[in-house]
Amino acid sequence: MNTNSGILNAAALMVCVEPATAEKMVHAVEQMPWMVTAAGFETYISASRRPYFAPAIKTANTVIAVVDYDGDSDQAVETTRYLHQSFPGKLTVIALAQSGDPSLLLKAMRAGCSEFLYKPYNEMVFMDSLARIQEQLASPGLRAAPSGAVLSFFGAKGGVGATTLAVHLATYLVELHQKKVLLIDAKPELGHVCVYLGLDGSRYHFNEVVRNVNRLDSELLRGFIAKHPSGLDVLSSPDVCVGVNLNEPEAITKTLEFLRSEYDFVLVDCATSLNESNLAVIEASTRVYLVATPEIGAIRDLSRYVDNLMQVEYTTEKMHVVINRFSSRYAVNVEQIEKAIRLPVEIRLPNAYTDLVRSVNLGEPLSPKRKTEFTNQFIKWAAMVVGAGAGTTSPPAKKSGSLFGLFK
Repeated sequence: MNTNSGILNAAALMVCVEPATAEKMVHAVEQMPWMVTAAGFETYISASRRPYFAPAIKTANTVIAVVDYDGDSDQAVETTRYLHQSFPGKLTVIALAQSGDPSLLLKAMRAGCSEFLYKPYNEMVFMDSLARIQEQLASPGLRAAPSGAVLSFFGAKGGVGATTLAVHLATYLVELHQKKVLLIDAKPELGHVCVYLGLDGSRYHFNEVVRNVNRLDSELLRGFIAKHPSGLDVLSSPDVCVGVNLNEPEAITKTLEFLRSEYDFVLVDCATSLNESNLAVIEASTRVYLVATPEIGAIRDLSRYVDNLMQVEYTTEKMHVVINRFSSRYAVNVEQIEKAIRLPVEIRLPNAYTDLVRSVNLGEPLSPKRKTEFTNQFIKWAAMVVGAGAGTTSPPAKKSGSLFGLFK
């Protein structure tokens, strides 16, 4: 992060900031123990209005941008998001505004601003913000030694029950083993985790935590968390159609590193696509659970999923196959599945469709006290996860012969 002389290279960007105020802010930044390159922009910027960034700005170790949100808050949001795309992992955006309107503050925070300053300019307040940034830079990484496990869930296709399994495993780890557990709904929109748990997940979402990773700490995290009566903590997905909103992979990695330091287990319910965001989750995962049902469409998709993931370095040993609703009379048998995917089936769960539909409708996961075949399998699964240890992975799976003929 530092130059050979030990001095940090920093860039200070002023976007639509009144010239006299911008001059004072740049002067304040120059008081920090950094090598500073400054630039001012009179208009808001975006992918369609790309500015010129000097080489010293592009190669800076950290970038501090002050964006005025009074002129046009929508364009300010667009500017903030464009800057995060341009300087991933090294940007701090400070929103500047006359109003203390909570809705404007939330809008700026959701766009990716980690600091908020009110007009008129107050040098002491601004210096406090710079001091916080300096403190973060002096402590690389959110935590030195994350200790918890990240367990990610991917359905081979929609409807195989991956969310249901993630919800039940999370609650059983809490109820049976008294573990500190966070369940994340990482779907870009309309995830069902909070629905299945009977929680209101409309306030804050996992995406917002990721966008605020540069100022994330235990106290801030508590403001994003939904609490389930069992003691399970939950980060929800947007419960409205918001369109695809992919986070920077590096920001996701840093977020999960921090969350591992706060929890014994972090469970992530992911969408099926292998986009950059989900690949970042997989890379950060201790174990990756691939969920399918024993029918031809799901097994074909699971086979393709495994083929793609096997091309990702260090991923094969993380993959664990779960076959849900296995008691179907006409199911594809285990031997056929294992030949198709070249991995062993680690977990088989019986068909409990009627009980689970009732559970979802009530917003209450099936209790381990019920002692059904389904709950007994989950009791064993939770015990296996706890016994494996928080920070370890299972040994690499043995590979069998070529793909089952149906999928050639």
